Amino acid sequence: MQTQTAERFRPFGTTIFAEMSRLALEHNAVNLSQGFPDFDGPDFVKQAAVDAIHAGHNQYARSPGVPSLADAIKKRFTERTGLDIDALAQVTVTSGCTEAIAAALLGTVNPGDEVILFEPYYDSYRACIAMTGATPRFVSMKPNNGRFIFDEANLAAAFSDKTRAILLNTPHNPSGTVLTRAELQTIAKLCTKHDAIALSDEVYEDLTYDREHISIASMPGMAERTITLSSLGKSFSLTGWKVGWAIASPELSAAVRSAHQFITFSTATPFQHAAATALTEGNAYVSKLREQYRTARDMLAEGLADVGFDVTLPEGTYFILAEHSKISSRLGVSTDVELSLKLTSEFGVAAIPPSVFCATPGLCADYLRFAFCKQQSTLEEAISRLNKING
Repeated sequence: MQTQTAERFRPFGTTIFAEMSRLALEHNAVNLSQGFPDFDGPDFVKQAAVDAIHAGHNQYARSPGVPSLADAIKKRFTERTGLDIDALAQVTVTSGCTEAIAAALLGTVNPGDEVILFEPYYDSYRACIAMTGATPRFVSMKPNNGRFIFDEANLAAAFSDKTRAILLNTPHNPSGTVLTRAELQTIAKLCTKHDAIALSDEVYEDLTYDREHISIASMPGMAERTITLSSLGKSFSLTGWKVGWAIASPELSAAVRSAHQFITFSTATPFQHAAATALTEGNAYVSKLREQYRTARDMLAEGLADVGFDVTLPEGTYFILAEHSKISSRLGVSTDVELSLKLTSEFGVAAIPPSVFCATPGLCADYLRFAFCKQQSTLEEAISRLNKING
């Protein structure tokens, strides 16, 4: 039977996250592939959702978000960037950051435009750009002195008179790079020169270990040309709630909302009220979670190194990229895809092959991505299973 899928989506198939989680379940593997915690978020936030339901907050919310959440997002953003914004005019609450990305692209980009993105990239970026009819332009991030970086000349060459936007992610999934002030200034200068907007995915903004997170919106000249995207899920271990947001100038916010109103219209009302509680009262939880993840990062990094992986220690996020050439040679495979399948089926540990996040053939094929947003016992079990590679 002829495929019924629209041409724009045919290149993407099923997401690698769904595929690897399916294989992990099939083989009873420890799932270090998809980036969700195997523990719950804070009780006070969950109780706030229950209270919101019982208080009658169960009908459609204001499309751009309930005012209390918009205000909490505004206060958090202003504290971090020094930018004073109008919560009701400049904050749009979305169903997760994934929807924020889609709404931002659909609301601002036209067919024939070009959108620059760094590879490896979060997989929804390519699909969302395809929905707009725009052309993606890729800038590769490669390892250099213990972190993945982009080449300034390659980035400058990617800009043209057709460039509408650049889509960046800091802290960066999957490499763990937290872009420096100098790197952000380079991007900002090119955006200003070419009159391009920046779509900045900052969902891991709270999860940094060795470098301060900086929002590109705070760079000179960028406040009016940046859409800052983030969410509740990563910082509060509530990924299933799907509460995200976009922060931008009133003009860019109107563009985001032009798409958002026809995608989801509004995000689950009781979860929005609870999200406001999280952002208002949750600093202590976030600080504790960051330290928990720092410990988990170091533990998994040491375990992977002992097995034979060459680990790039992430500056942020909850992922580790590990170079696998010694392991793959020992097991008789060559690519990240082959190794991820072998580790899942024969050793009971699931990881993500990051080459699927790249348009350039072979880029990141020497690495696997492991998630460490797990309980200590889960990581210990994964390391124990991986140690069987050595006999």
